[in-house]
Amino acid sequence: MPKRTTIRDIQAKANDGQKLSMVTAYDAFSAKLIEQAGIDIALVGDSVGTTLQGRPDTLGVEIEHMLYHTEIVARSTERILVIGDMPFGSYQVNEDEAVRNAVAFMKAGAHAVKLEGGASVMPLIERMSDAGIPVMGHLGFTPQSVNITSGPRVNKARDELMEDAESLADAGVFAIVLEMVPAKIAQEITSAIGVPTIGIGAGAHTNGQVLVFHDMLGFDPDFNPKFLKRFMDFHGQALDALKKYKEEVENGQFPNESQSY
Repeated sequence: MPKRTTIRDIQAKANDGQKLSMVTAYDAFSAKLIEQAGIDIALVGDSVGTTLQGRPDTLGVEIEHMLYHTEIVARSTERILVIGDMPFGSYQVNEDEAVRNAVAFMKAGAHAVKLEGGASVMPLIERMSDAGIPVMGHLGFTPQSVNITSGPRVNKARDELMEDAESLADAGVFAIVLEMVPAKIAQEITSAIGVPTIGIGAGAHTNGQVLVFHDMLGFDPDFNPKFLKRFMDFHGQALDALKKYKEEVENGQFPNESQSY
């Protein structure tokens, strides 16, 4: 059986100057595919709300949804490190409930959890770390705070972002996602703190990059943030295939004799 990637492996790779790759996964298909591609980390992201559930944002995603998808991804993989994304409301009420929810992620097969926030979540991260729950931080544009930030932008100044990053590192996170942070600031943070950074819209000088599976493969042609690079046109190719299927059914080409019993 292949060796499961560990947090120590991730940190060692970053320390060696090698770039880390992280992609979201929500089901067996996406999980197996990104593992076969050699991706380092599978993030079971609360982006499941917008990619699979048809929601306008991630706020309506429940912890039960996340545990369900985390269990699937963990069960479907052998090597990749699996991170469970704690959804809105699962760690904001009180620390006891937050720790219970993080434990539930670990029992579902996650090897760590991710949560959003800066210095304000430092005590919670310390408590989770003390309980043996590895935590990935998330700074910059944090989707769960969309109602506070008035949309997808980063309002925090450089000094506040740096302070938050240092607080997360001091609290014991093993890595930090930097989302839509100006490239120069992301580079400064990466150089200053002792944990790997993984960027999305944060320039090329973080220790790694993360993209949403459906976004990078081109499922939605109408989603065009500046940070996104599509590595294929899934929407276009799938649409052509479905149209061809419909055409062949209607004109009697499918099924032919070789496709019949």
